[in-house]
Amino acid sequence: MPRPPRPPPPVAGLLLAPLLTGCFATGGTNGSSGSGSGLGGGARLRVALAFPPAENLSPYGADATLLSRLGVTEGLTTLDANGTAAPALAASWTRDSDRTWLFTLREATFQDGTEVTAAAVATALNKAAAAEPVPAALTGVHLTAKAAGDGRVRVTTGDPDPVLPLRLTSPGLVVLAPKAYGGTAVNPVGTATGPFEITKVTGTTAATLDRFDDYWGGRAQSAGVDVKFIADGTARTNALRTGGTDIAEAVPVSQAAALDRNVRHETATTRTTGLLLNTASGPLKNAGLRAAVRAALDTSALAEGVYEGYADPGVGIYGPAVTWAADARVQPTGRAAAKDADGTALTLATYTNRPELPEAAQVVERQLTQAGFTVKLVVREYSRLESDALDGRFDAVLAARNTLLDTGDPVSILASDYTCAGDYNLAQLCDSRVDKAVATAERAADTAERQRAALTAEAAILGTDAVVPLVHQRIITGIATTVRGTLLDPYERTLIGPGTRR
Repeated sequence: MPRPPRPPPPVAGLLLAPLLTGCFATGGTNGSSGSGSGLGGGARLRVALAFPPAENLSPYGADATLLSRLGVTEGLTTLDANGTAAPALAASWTRDSDRTWLFTLREATFQDGTEVTAAAVATALNKAAAAEPVPAALTGVHLTAKAAGDGRVRVTTGDPDPVLPLRLTSPGLVVLAPKAYGGTAVNPVGTATGPFEITKVTGTTAATLDRFDDYWGGRAQSAGVDVKFIADGTARTNALRTGGTDIAEAVPVSQAAALDRNVRHETATTRTTGLLLNTASGPLKNAGLRAAVRAALDTSALAEGVYEGYADPGVGIYGPAVTWAADARVQPTGRAAAKDADGTALTLATYTNRPELPEAAQVVERQLTQAGFTVKLVVREYSRLESDALDGRFDAVLAARNTLLDTGDPVSILASDYTCAGDYNLAQLCDSRVDKAVATAERAADTAERQRAALTAEAAILGTDAVVPLVHQRIITGIATTVRGTLLDPYERTLIGPGTRR
């Protein structure tokens, strides 16, 4: 079977009309209509990002989203505006059996000049499946891939996986050229398939990307991207205001009013800020004290005060932007009665990369203190906090998490964040009732059935008080009026694409 022909260049605003609007307002695209006169030429873009590389640009961890947001990496599939799997490096796919899928590749070239072949794709997927720790999208999934001839790849899972094409949209399951896997670490520099390739990385402060002229979707309209990693939100905003950057992600709500309305763009997201409570060690191992923490928190005060109305009070792991959850939510069961705090000492940690979090942590600290807890607050940059948080060295961690980031599948975050085997389990939760509910949801093939099962599992998790949902966020992106085609994605996977230009 011959490969499908190369398609026309993708529409810059493909992901800019999400149906996950809920109660959020969305800024959409900033003037993405028209191709512009600079097609194929284009000035360089200057972008200020909040999170620097934390794992040497490994696609198997937090840096995966950074790479996808900059238009460097791609997988076999991508998320469309409705949260379903759409073609990327795979032009089409079929399900051969309950455990096997067949993906037909489009014609594409790696940034090192080699062809994207079925063998190369199989190598990339098998390397991801064997990674330690395994990418979040593959938690509990035993995946193998083999070249099937005629530009096709056969992917097999140990157990039936009805959402495999959706799983493969994960930024952690990108396809890189074979030479990316030749060293001790996976190297995406010059080995990816996206419209931009990394040509220089300056530690954790800056990166340079140049246009990849042989991109399968057509030449990008910008010559390249100059990236600065600026953890301080005020500094990012000031860089935009003073003309030092063209795009600034995650503008703090405290700085939003300082930007003209035509510069700040509000996007509905599936991101929830929650308080993760250590269920395995320390004082909050006691369910009654966890219940006391939950009872002490006023989430409306956080939404209106800290977030200045750019958020809604927490209602669950899935927020109001996930429209299918809004009217079908299951009430938590099995919650313990709240105990008297009686001066119990707690260590509360958060990070600075999302500027609202330290302020939110201060409000949480005050509310817990008023309820009788004694609280020590720890605030660090994320890369200096993550390992301690994953090791359970804090009693509580205040963190922001996109509930549909890893796969677009609502069950995936439950498996990775709240089960015994989860690899991002900040709450250290290991509860047989929760594991059973998540496993039931993972087996559901029908979309509506899977969503209902996910809400049942959500209720089981909330019943343990391992997490207290605080607010559901909207994000503000600062974009200069000269820039067109920025991808304001509710899943926060994309930012710069082929049509982004100035």
